Amino acid sequence: MTIGRVPVRDGELFFDERGAGHPLVLLHSGSLDHRMWDEQVGPFVRAGYRVIRYDARGHGRSSTPKADFAAYEDLRELLAGLDVNRASLVGLSYGARTAIDFALAHPNVVEMMVLASPGVSGMQFTDPAILALMQQQAEAAQARDVDGYVEYFLRAWVDGPQRTPGEVDQQVRERCRQMARDVIDGHASGTGALRELGALERLGELTTPLLVLVGDLDSADIHAAAGRIEAEAQFAASAVVPGTGHTLAMEQPAAFNAAVLTFLERARLAR
Repeated sequence: MTIGRVPVRDGELFFDERGAGHPLVLLHSGSLDHRMWDEQVGPFVRAGYRVIRYDARGHGRSSTPKADFAAYEDLRELLAGLDVNRASLVGLSYGARTAIDFALAHPNVVEMMVLASPGVSGMQFTDPAILALMQQQAEAAQARDVDGYVEYFLRAWVDGPQRTPGEVDQQVRERCRQMARDVIDGHASGTGALRELGALERLGELTTPLLVLVGDLDSADIHAAAGRIEAEAQFAASAVVPGTGHTLAMEQPAAFNAAVLTFLERARLAR
């Protein structure tokens, strides 16, 4: 196991690396950090992968943004710093969004991708329930109500529009609450803006084999993004994980891990 930091432009990224074999990079959801992958690391290492999970800029133990930055270029610098020339990517939500931008900017570096609960740079949210929660979150931020801000985040992106908080695994919910609170406590002073590619109109350029995973209880916007990726990317498959929402890797780790490992093995054999 290796834990450390890699310098990137105007900052540094924290990483946790374990195992040996094909590099497999785990990209966490927005407002969470590398700890969301705790249930994936062991199974993926035992399957023969060199597993690299890291905190995106403005999250966890990585730098707070002090200047504009591109998350997909941060990833390129991380891989270069770890002497990784080619890797497979597993991203959830914001992590999937970053993975897509990275694959468009650096297609020769990406072997395969799993995009879970995917966001896509350039997409607009239209789900009324999500828009209402995002508005409440913005109002809480303006009022400096940290607890309210985190709770609205949980309602939107852990519970989702189809469940009440009581219907969600409370351990998962509290883990997400702690990570989201840590992001605020550690990075609220950030001033740099995120630069993205606007991948929504470029999905047809994705040539790497990829799997899209979505929870059946996630928002309509995420289902729409997943459907569009599957329809437009050149080598895409998809699957729905029942009984889970946006944080499916945490809610249903056994099903998630099996889907990821099966896809990676089949895609590698087919190449």
